[in-house]
Amino acid sequence: MKHLRFMAVLFAIVLFATACTGSGASPAAETDAAESEPAETPAAEAPEELVIGFVPSREADALVETIQPVADYLSEQLGIPVEGVVSSDYTGLVTAMETGQAQIGAFGPFALLQARDRADAEIILQSVRRGSPSYHTQFMTNNPDKYCEDEVVEDEDGFKYCNGTLDADEGPVAEEAIANIDEGTAVSFVEQSSASGYIFPATIMINNGIDIVTGIDPIYAGGHDSSVIAVCEGDAEVGVSFDDARAIAETGCDVQENVVVFAYGPEIPNDGWAVSGDLPDDLKEQIKQALLDYADTDEGKEVLTAIYEIDGLVEADLDSFTIVEDAARELGVTE
Repeated sequence: MKHLRFMAVLFAIVLFATACTGSGASPAAETDAAESEPAETPAAEAPEELVIGFVPSREADALVETIQPVADYLSEQLGIPVEGVVSSDYTGLVTAMETGQAQIGAFGPFALLQARDRADAEIILQSVRRGSPSYHTQFMTNNPDKYCEDEVVEDEDGFKYCNGTLDADEGPVAEEAIANIDEGTAVSFVEQSSASGYIFPATIMINNGIDIVTGIDPIYAGGHDSSVIAVCEGDAEVGVSFDDARAIAETGCDVQENVVVFAYGPEIPNDGWAVSGDLPDDLKEQIKQALLDYADTDEGKEVLTAIYEIDGLVEADLDSFTIVEDAARELGVTE
């Protein structure tokens, strides 16, 4: 009798196990089948709104109003509300991309690499100025007798140059003049994440035997225009900026009279634009095309010129950023 009761219980357990495993397939077989089928990755969804971020190359308040037409145009073309914001620096904008607080950003060359590596952003466009997708650092001084090997000359706008910089479209030019920077000289940089405002000029100075830690008195002006002003007002004997930030420096000091460009660094890929990597692919393409189209309109040309002196936009040449990576590595600046 006990044997019959045991068989009945065993039979019930078998029935229960069979019901749980579906149409008679063993649990192991079903597990194998599930593992053999590729998991479906859900497609990225378009966000309900987008944020595009900028960093001032000059006075921030003016930029806040200037960027609004870009955001408005993107909103219209994408069918998604786009808000324009101004970050205090590139580090803050990279962090905003990393944390999902911004989905589109306008960055300097090194900051583009930071956005790519830290925020998984995709570099989509580069800016064009004077027909070129590259630019260079300019070295400026208020003491031309010390740094100019030839006569100081002026361009049609009254800005002063020496050492062949006026006639040169590309760098490097007269880098040997940088060796004239004496120990203890006050040198105005922009910020440590700026390619033309720190990374490249600091590397050039090191290669000319200048100790950028103990051999000079560094000033971090925070903006390219502010670096120009620091030289004009005598806070720094030498300053660096993009070429030619003197045109955007707003100050009571006479920039044309007091600030002389005496050297150029090597060519650097221009600043550019990046989008969040987790946006839908079709939306990334729409953003890129909308920005390209905007740059071709009369309004777009005017606005982009007002923001960053941009003449146009082109698709990014990712290989051109190798020189930025190499310079940052040489200087020990991490991404």
